[in-house]
Amino acid sequence: QVQLVESGGGLVQAGGSLRLSCAASVSIFNIDHMAWYRQVPGRQRELVASITRAEDTYYSDFVKGRFTISKDIDKNTVDLQMTSLKFEDTAVYYCYAWDGYSGDFGRGTQVTVSS
Repeated sequence: QVQLVESGGGLVQAGGSLRLSCAASVSIFNIDHMAWYRQVPGRQRELVASITRAEDTYYSDFVKGRFTISKDIDKNTVDLQMTSLKFEDTAVYYCYAWDGYSGDFGRGTQVTVSS
């Protein structure tokens, strides 16, 4: 089981930027793939972006061109750089890790974008 801790959430104005960080309890070098999801009350958790061990990336259409997912091997984190934030990006953002056997989510970090 991988322990994940998210940080970097907060309140930002529309058009602004935030950088989320996900720290893992094991080396991210050995994790099959990691991702960021988000969820708003009353709606299903949705995939935002993912990155594989080979650093192939995937972005959902609603964040393409605005968000960037990346790994920092030295810090052992997976980061989500979010720019041009919109009100509809408001959600709890969760880090996810799949180690090849099971998946784990962190507890999440709140991102609130004011219009």
